[in-house]
Amino acid sequence: MIKTNPRDLADLVLKPIVTEKATMLMEQNKYVFDVALQATKPEIKAAIEGLFSVKVTKVNTLRPPRKKKRVGKFIGYKPLYKRAIVTLAAEDSLQPILFPEV
Repeated sequence: MIKTNPRDLADLVLKPIVTEKATMLMEQNKYVFDVALQATKPEIKAAIEGLFSVKVTKVNTLRPPRKKKRVGKFIGYKPLYKRAIVTLAAEDSLQPILFPEV
């Protein structure tokens, strides 16, 4: 079990991702979030379960390589980020929470 303050866990999940690929994953009960770089899979699982009161069955994370960004003659890099694809139990869903009826 993770011995982390629940307030710290809430800071690990930065924002949900709403792209075409992410919405297609929602049909399989998978949701995509940007998370903090230092977040581990057990911490992400605890944060999602604590924030949304759902049962998480699986967490997949990915850290894509940095991309170069040019401004004139100066070359820099885009900032690093980490994404988490969270699979929920069959009876749980985040759609009413993330996309309320407008």
